[in-house]
Amino acid sequence: MKDKRLENIDISAFQEDLISWYLENKRHLPWRENNDAYRVWVSEIMLQQTKVDTVIPYFNQFMEKYPTVYDLAEADQQDVLKQWEGLGYYSRARNLQTAVREVVASYDGEIPDDPKQLGSLKGIGPYTKGAILSIAYNQPVPAVDGNVMRVFSRVLLMEEDITQASTKKLFESYVGEMISKEDPSSFNQAIMDLGATICTPKQPLCMFCPVMEHCQAYAEGVQENLPVKKKAKKQRKEQYIALLIQNQEGKYIIEKRPDSGLLAGLWQFPMIPEDDIVKNDWQSWIEEHYDLDVDISESCTSIKHVFSHIIWHVDVRKATTNHKTAEDSRLRFVSLEELNQYPFPVSHQKMIPFLEEK
Repeated sequence: MKDKRLENIDISAFQEDLISWYLENKRHLPWRENNDAYRVWVSEIMLQQTKVDTVIPYFNQFMEKYPTVYDLAEADQQDVLKQWEGLGYYSRARNLQTAVREVVASYDGEIPDDPKQLGSLKGIGPYTKGAILSIAYNQPVPAVDGNVMRVFSRVLLMEEDITQASTKKLFESYVGEMISKEDPSSFNQAIMDLGATICTPKQPLCMFCPVMEHCQAYAEGVQENLPVKKKAKKQRKEQYIALLIQNQEGKYIIEKRPDSGLLAGLWQFPMIPEDDIVKNDWQSWIEEHYDLDVDISESCTSIKHVFSHIIWHVDVRKATTNHKTAEDSRLRFVSLEELNQYPFPVSHQKMIPFLEEK
C-alpha cells in the first residue's frame, strides 16, 4: 500500500517533469564535465556548508594540483590545507585525504561502488555516499541534505522538524521511493539545482518550478512556511588578543594549532585567550606559555570572525622580541615571503596586511 504522503503524487510524471527540466536547464559546473567519482567526491566535500560560486575556483585549483587520488594521497597534509585555505571546515580536507589514502591502499585507487565500503571511508556520510553512488555510478540511492529536505518538505507537505535525525531518515525513505531508477544521476542533481535556483529558502519561484503541479505545499499556499526548522543555539562569543610579534631580523612568530579540534593543524599568530586578557599581564602570559620576552604595542586593528557555533572578537596588536629562535616546538620564525607557504585560517589571513604597516 502506498504511503499516504505519496498517494497524491504521480511519481512517474514527477520524475519525467523534473529530469526533463534538468536536462534543459542544468547549471554548467566544472565537476559535471564528467561523472568521475573522484571529481564528484571532491566537489561534494567542498560544497558542504559552502556556496557553489565560492567552491568553483577552489575546485578547479584543487583538481589541477591533485588530478587523481594518487596525487592527493601522496601530498603533504600542510600543502593540502594550504590549497583548502579560505574554504573553512578544515577537518573536511583532512578526512578527505585520509579516505583517499585508504582508497589507494585498500581498493587499488578505485573509489568503491559498494555502499558499505564507500560509507566506511572517513568523512563520507549518507549524503556524500548517495551523491557519489547516484551521480558517478548511477545507482538509485537518495542524497538528502538541507536543500533536498526543503524541496521535498514542500512537495510532500511535511511539517516535521528537519533538524531531527529521525526526520532526515524519513526524507531518505521518501526520496528513495521517488528517485528515478532509470536515471538516478540526473534525478539527484535536478533536485540539487531545483533547491538552489527555484525552490529557495525565501520567496521560492514557484511559477517557474517544473514540478509545481505535484507540490502539495503550493496547492495549500504554505510553501513559504516550510521546511520547519527549530532555531539553532545562540553562538557563544570569545575574545582574544592576537600578537604580531617581530624580531630584529624582521621575522614574525607563527604558531601551529593542535592536531585536533577547531582549525586543527593550521597556523596562526599567537593568541591570548579571554580569561587571561582580563589579568592585564600579557607579557607574563607570553613568557609563561611560550618562553618568550615581548614588548606589546597598542592595537592596530580588531577582527570579528563568525564560525557556526562561535564568534571570535580579536584585538590585534603588534609586538617585538629580541629572540631569534623559539624553543617552543609550536612556534616558528618566518619572513613575510615564507608566510605564503603556511595554511592560515581566514581570521588570521586578515591580519597579514598589518604586518608591514609602521
